[in-house]
Amino acid sequence: MKRKQVMLKKQPLEDFVTEVFKKLGVDSSDARIVANILVAADLKGFSSHGVSRLKRYVDGIKTGGIESVTKIKVVKETPVSALIDGGNSLGQVVAYKAMRKCMEIAEKTGIGFVGVKNSNHFGIAGYYSTMALEKDMIGISLTNARFSISPTFGVEPVLGTNPISVAVPTGGPFPFVLDMATSIIQRGKLEVLERKNGEMLSGWAIDENGKTLTNPKKVTEDIATKKAALLPLGGIGEELGGHKGYGLSLLVDILCACLTGANYSLQLSRSKKGGYNLGHFLGAIKIELFRPLDEFKKTIDSMFREIKGSKKFPGKERIYIAGEKEFEMENRRKKEGIPVHPEVFEYMNSLKETLKIEKFGI
Repeated sequence: MKRKQVMLKKQPLEDFVTEVFKKLGVDSSDARIVANILVAADLKGFSSHGVSRLKRYVDGIKTGGIESVTKIKVVKETPVSALIDGGNSLGQVVAYKAMRKCMEIAEKTGIGFVGVKNSNHFGIAGYYSTMALEKDMIGISLTNARFSISPTFGVEPVLGTNPISVAVPTGGPFPFVLDMATSIIQRGKLEVLERKNGEMLSGWAIDENGKTLTNPKKVTEDIATKKAALLPLGGIGEELGGHKGYGLSLLVDILCACLTGANYSLQLSRSKKGGYNLGHFLGAIKIELFRPLDEFKKTIDSMFREIKGSKKFPGKERIYIAGEKEFEMENRRKKEGIPVHPEVFEYMNSLKETLKIEKFGI
């Protein structure tokens, strides 16, 4: 019999996750940052990067693969940029503070970029790009990841899903928020499919002979031994633009690793201490560097109206702008609650016992 998902409210869930990290030795303000980012992913419908990832971070801290105490150090700084060593801390905390640094720099100079090395998985890239919207700036957020994607004309996984996010303020109800992996599907979504006993679509992943795979569990296992690989955006070959997704993935590694000193592609394996040395690249741009903010917003709103008002594909009633679906989902889930898979809920209850968390009734 199929078990139903558990519906949880935003604040109790965020409070519980905060307490989990505090029990593991994370500073209370840093624990709140991580919890807010994980729950934000679930609110927007990115269940692959929400509280379902809690086990990954808990295990990382327990085994020493992730430092519980944040140890960020500014290695180099100029009037428009900074290079940060994340100290193998929680990626969410490192990236959050790096993005704050970008915004501080941009407030003074109009533009701010921060490269990060020695970090860890930071969740949804869109969280950090949207932080810049607080100041009506354009936000940019990129991170590299462990190898799982094959290059065009290759079958071995050598690049990560390497997401890219750009957030832009508008005058409408929702900002423009592009948040995308450079692969057709991410590893986290394979885990979601596994829990649902679902199948992958043909053309998402291949084996070492270039044949399509559809079993998410097998793909996850075989990626680790380099007998399977996810495909870049566009899929196999060049006919449908697979080389473009491959190029974007490679670009992310260049900016996040080659530029910062973090590990890239196949270098992303555990060190003796267990860290991956992931890299991030974040930026904030003041719109007034180019034109008045109100003029920019009027122009972008006009462009969006024209796009959304264009002729629809047969059977479709609406054209979306990047980010709209996620913000609408967030508004609904804030009212109705966040669906959590039964297995994830069971794990959270096990944490209540092992970490002796008593005051949060999730």
